[in-house]
Amino acid sequence: MLQLDKEQEAQFGLELATKRQEHADLDAAIHTLTQSQFADRMLVQRLKKRKLALKDRIVQLESILLPDIIA
Repeated sequence: MLQLDKEQEAQFGLELATKRQEHADLDAAIHTLTQSQFADRMLVQRLKKRKLALKDRIVQLESILLPDIIA
């Protein structure tokens, strides 16, 4: 199991909060674009791909900060 010092834990926590906010912002942007009649499908696809990459990083950070405890 990876042992983090307080500074590393704080850095990962800040990155996690930032990535979650980016993910929410992208979700809102994608929703707005898809509701528009002038939506650029390529732009929407790129945003969705970026959103997926963010989600992967969020899951990775959560597993670092909140490891599963086997009882």
